[in-house]
Amino acid sequence: MDVNSTTEEEDAAAAATVDVVSFVQPQTAWTSPAANEDGRSLTTTVLGEAVKGIFWSQEVEDSLPTGFDELNAKEWRDFSHQSSVQRVEEGCGRMQNRLVTFENGRQSCCRYRQNYDQIQGEIFSFYLSRLLGLRNLPPSSVGLVRPRERQWMNVQSSLSQAQWTENRPVVHTQFLNDLEPAYIPVQFRGRDRHLNPLDVQHHRLQEKVHRSELITLAQWSDLLIFDYLTANLDRMVNNLYNMQWNPAMMDSPAHNLARDSRTGLLVFLDNESGLLHGYRLLDKYDIYHKNLLESLCVFRRTTVESLRQLQSQKNVGHLLRDMLKTRDQSVVDFLPFLPEKSIKTLNYRIEQVLDQVAKCQSLYGS
Repeated sequence: MDVNSTTEEEDAAAAATVDVVSFVQPQTAWTSPAANEDGRSLTTTVLGEAVKGIFWSQEVEDSLPTGFDELNAKEWRDFSHQSSVQRVEEGCGRMQNRLVTFENGRQSCCRYRQNYDQIQGEIFSFYLSRLLGLRNLPPSSVGLVRPRERQWMNVQSSLSQAQWTENRPVVHTQFLNDLEPAYIPVQFRGRDRHLNPLDVQHHRLQEKVHRSELITLAQWSDLLIFDYLTANLDRMVNNLYNMQWNPAMMDSPAHNLARDSRTGLLVFLDNESGLLHGYRLLDKYDIYHKNLLESLCVFRRTTVESLRQLQSQKNVGHLLRDMLKTRDQSVVDFLPFLPEKSIKTLNYRIEQVLDQVAKCQSLYGS
């Protein structure tokens, strides 16, 4: 079903539908590793506090998984733009999405849509995450379906079977292994949901249970901000909305969220409803977005600093446009930029997040 041409009732049903991400594996026990190639060393005994005012302490920051940095993003972008595709097969959610295998065996979840909105939502949400310094979104890039060119030449019949149209933009998102379902922290499950400094003031990183919880909560603080900014319908709001039919929904895995079983990194998957589709449905769903934002009073300092810079310079639209031109320039003439209304809404929601930060500072100090 194309969510961009649905009725309001169908939109509600679509928001309630849970797409299974095929590469998320059953959950196993996880504890913070002492060190590994993707996570930061956690061997040092830390005696410091979990929070300083309304911000996570530097000790917590230093304990977070590394995630995907700019080098990872550039490497994937260059690879996915240049590498030949060897196989295209069903997988990765909705009907016309495909699991793409490149010549060296690496894979991508390739997003194809008849309308541009979800393609724009996915890639511009990824760009926004880079502006905010968030490292939880898998590297993504945009390419064009061109069956007669070298990249796609080996899979022309598969493209025809998939009913992919020539010169349509597609989003390549790096396929990740070792992903498990991610559950909603207890702090956000009940109707009286909240995360403030008092909730974690006695947590200590040298205690294994506390350390695991703090690493998770610090990433959730970024997740709630990010999904508020983009008005993402397909993650936490999906769980909240479905509570009217299933009161135990908050005990289920969070929709479109996974966890790296090796590092504890939360992976924010499938962001296509952000910035366009989610904005169009704010009249219906903004109550859920606001409820989640207002439940949060502990933040990552770097995220707040990035938001303050975007607010003061009022240039988030220019930055997003420049990222399309410099990172995925081959699609500039084929993929429209975000409408001005979306940029205005994004700027307004940046202000709303910073208002929540100011409110928390008045309650708990900075």
